[in-house]
Amino acid sequence: MKIYQLYRRQPLNTTREEAWTFLSSPYHLNEVTPDFFNVEIISPVPDSIYAGLMISYRMKAVFGIPMAWLSEVSHCDVSQRFIYQQRVGPFKFLSHEVRLTETEDSIVLEDILFYAMPLSWLGQLTHSLLIEDKLKRIFDVRRDYLQRKWGADL
Repeated sequence: MKIYQLYRRQPLNTTREEAWTFLSSPYHLNEVTPDFFNVEIISPVPDSIYAGLMISYRMKAVFGIPMAWLSEVSHCDVSQRFIYQQRVGPFKFLSHEVRLTETEDSIVLEDILFYAMPLSWLGQLTHSLLIEDKLKRIFDVRRDYLQRKWGADL
């Protein structure tokens, strides 16, 4: 099984608390992702996330085909980092860490995404032809949104 990684780092001119409140809420997903992603939250979600929280979604990320996605917040250090992992969805494995670190000048947002495709060589081919670019676009759109919201020098 091939494990892929995507890493992003972005300074934000805001407070850690404001960044946390925004980034830890799944209700902002459609604001910070491309139109093709189209996320609908199915399960109730509390105001504050916590380790063990399960969130059910329906999305149309590939060719407009609806798919179920269930993620679990596996780690949550409030205002510092959270990790969610796909429990049901299109990937064989997916883990996404969102980390906020304070510096002298800003808050630094880091995304650390590990994932694996299903279907062996066919999944790897699908990754190289379609999925890798879509994932990069998702994070590019979010970067651009956050740059407009809390612009900092990139």
